[in-house]
Amino acid sequence: MKQKKIQKTNDNPFKLSRILIPVIIGVVVIAGLFLGEFDTDTLANISFTFTSVVYIIFAFLLMFGRDFGMVWRFRLLTDKDLSWRQAFNIHVLSEFTSAVTPSAIGGSGLVVLFMNKEGIGVGRSTAIMFVGLLMDELFFVIICPLFFLFVPMNELFNATSLITSTIGVVFWTVYSALFIWTLVLYIGLFHRPDLIAKLVQLVFKLPFLRKWHSEIATFGEHIIESSKEISKKSIGFWLKIFATTTLSWSLRFLVVNALFMAFAHVQSHWVIFGRQLMLWIVMVVSPTPGSSGLSEFAFKEYYNDIALGNGPILIITVLWRIISYYFYLLLGVLVIPRWIAGKFKKP
Repeated sequence: MKQKKIQKTNDNPFKLSRILIPVIIGVVVIAGLFLGEFDTDTLANISFTFTSVVYIIFAFLLMFGRDFGMVWRFRLLTDKDLSWRQAFNIHVLSEFTSAVTPSAIGGSGLVVLFMNKEGIGVGRSTAIMFVGLLMDELFFVIICPLFFLFVPMNELFNATSLITSTIGVVFWTVYSALFIWTLVLYIGLFHRPDLIAKLVQLVFKLPFLRKWHSEIATFGEHIIESSKEISKKSIGFWLKIFATTTLSWSLRFLVVNALFMAFAHVQSHWVIFGRQLMLWIVMVVSPTPGSSGLSEFAFKEYYNDIALGNGPILIITVLWRIISYYFYLLLGVLVIPRWIAGKFKKP
């Protein structure tokens, strides 16, 4: 009975409606794009060749490589206390919850629950979750300015339509907030973990969370201990963590490069890759689950100045979302029921 009560108080991300909503939004937007611009001339512009199929398969392999990098990172962060299977489950669950929650919220917070169910203490899980966030944000904070050294801004920020002309403004706003958030994470993890503990304790003073406040005091002690342990890690450890993070994100963005190569000769891979960076940061503020709907439309508009014709860019948009988004919804549906059955049998 106690377990049922706990489940009712939480916003369950695994409900069927949570899966259907982003799927419906994405399908409606894609259908609208096709209906608005698809005709016989557009159809004639699409040419599926053997080369196209090879590059589409390569795009899937790049995404699998990205998944391997994230699973490997979970293993490294837990000093290999998680098996490959456990780390894979946590990665899939994390990607699924990110796909069914608004991008501005994300599914990172539930990683603590997933890791705890796999045998990692709550304090340690929280510290690991924050380290993962720090590495992800640090990747963007470092890599974005580097692209401005190789690619002119007017090529990165395509301003051929109203939505793309605002991407530059939104990007710099979100990037500034991302930079500040990265700094806060660094200070909280390595210099003042007590501030994170106090912040969590403050949150749990809210009326609907107050009954767990006494337990959070112990949690605060654990997260401080875990942060001290993390701070003692060697330079080699941090280089491995950042390398897996860089590898994972880079492979994810290279999926788009592979899809463009499936339909045309790519003149500048830097532009295609760099725009993925910009678009991803902008999509952070999307209010829809997994940026569904908005990302499809923005992607198509953002790359519309590359001379492919309407047909290929629409197909690339659909394939990009299938590989980088809908695939995780399907994978989550396959993994989650068995995981829940195994982890929630007892209170």
